[in-house]
Amino acid sequence: MESHLQHNPDLTSAVIYGLGWVYLLLFVLNCAWVRRSYAVDGNFRLSLGGLLGKGQEVPFAALWAIYCAMLLMVGIAHLTGSGNPQTFPLKMPEILKEPINAGSNPVAFFVFSTSLFIAMIVFRKVWTTMTAGWLLLNFALLFVTLSVTDYDFRQIVGKPDNVPIVAMLYIVGFFTWLYFRKSVENDKRRAEGRPLVEQENNEKVLTWPDLVYTELICMVVLTAILIAWGIVLQAPLEEPASAAKTPNPSKAPWYFLGLQEMLVYFDPWMAGVVLPSVILVGLMAIPYIDFNKLGNGYYTFNERKFAISTFLFGFLPLWVAMIVLGTFLRGPNWNFFSPYEYWDVHKLELLNNVNVSEWFWLSIMDRQLPVAPAGSDQLTQIGMILLREWLGLVLVAAYLFALPPLMAATVFRKFFSRMGFLRYMVLANLMLFMMSLPIKMVLRWAVRLKYIVAIPEWFFNI
Repeated sequence: MESHLQHNPDLTSAVIYGLGWVYLLLFVLNCAWVRRSYAVDGNFRLSLGGLLGKGQEVPFAALWAIYCAMLLMVGIAHLTGSGNPQTFPLKMPEILKEPINAGSNPVAFFVFSTSLFIAMIVFRKVWTTMTAGWLLLNFALLFVTLSVTDYDFRQIVGKPDNVPIVAMLYIVGFFTWLYFRKSVENDKRRAEGRPLVEQENNEKVLTWPDLVYTELICMVVLTAILIAWGIVLQAPLEEPASAAKTPNPSKAPWYFLGLQEMLVYFDPWMAGVVLPSVILVGLMAIPYIDFNKLGNGYYTFNERKFAISTFLFGFLPLWVAMIVLGTFLRGPNWNFFSPYEYWDVHKLELLNNVNVSEWFWLSIMDRQLPVAPAGSDQLTQIGMILLREWLGLVLVAAYLFALPPLMAATVFRKFFSRMGFLRYMVLANLMLFMMSLPIKMVLRWAVRLKYIVAIPEWFFNI
């Protein structure tokens, strides 16, 4: 590790100089925000503990102006101090790296992403304001900019394959913020009896020339961006494929990394066939099982809480977060690494995973697993397999067949009465299949559970 750090310093002159331009770009963006804040945000009273009497009215824009001045000074320091990278002080402090490294494990990552999702729903009225959104954007940009000063982080994020994924995360964050901002505004208008934003701003425009000109401008801008992208970033081409030398880690394309992460917790037939098929069928079934006619044609959250929360939970923590985990945190041998940790191919993690049948027969019953005698007929072998896996089969059957009626009689009583038996059962089973991923993840981390049902003789493991 020491030799790695000696041969690959965290900071180089090129990195410091490049970050200087990033800080100057942030300075320019925040200068525009200062102007907007001065016109919109108003003033606050500053008293300094009574030194100013009743206080002095100070624009909120003054705080942003101070922040802008700091960005300008930091940017100039990077541009003028790039000649001494060994002594350059402006980098990610170790006091911030340590808690991030300590909390970088699958359990902490899943708990953090789920908690962040819940907080996003509960505090949607707070973080969807313009000021809060701008603060979040600055925080996200500064976090990545500071983290780039770490060599290992820079190697992961700066990989040509991963650059568009970083951009995708910012795009997902922006459009999630935009949706919640518009839905909060519409829900507030509903409560006050005012017309919706879509009804109030319902000015129609012609396809020609308005829409066509807009599409032409977007096409030209995106073409210019892609050309610049192709010039600046080298194509992520690797050496010719060889069965004698495979990449470590060998990763799927980014849009399949969620499925690849599922392979850690499920058998290939389940993670690669059943769950993706259920996702596709569920998406096709949504228009037929949805009984709520509200929320069509306008943004809202209060009128479609269940549908939106369920969709976003499946999309953000169970898909986008899995892509982040597979891209940035899964390293050699598919081990888990922190953002600032060297990807050591010699890192080993001993995982003593057990099946439900092993836990029941070996730990609880203190007996060997039931095995058919050598030379037994097919019927005897099947009987022994069913005897060995009876508990897992009962648990799976209870999950898929006993839980839906129980939910219909309790938390989903209104859904069942309005949807009817068939549509409700489709909805319930789609939700249970979706929740099987976080349940299996938690069981793996909590009790090292590998399979609930393990029948390798039939290539059937759950």
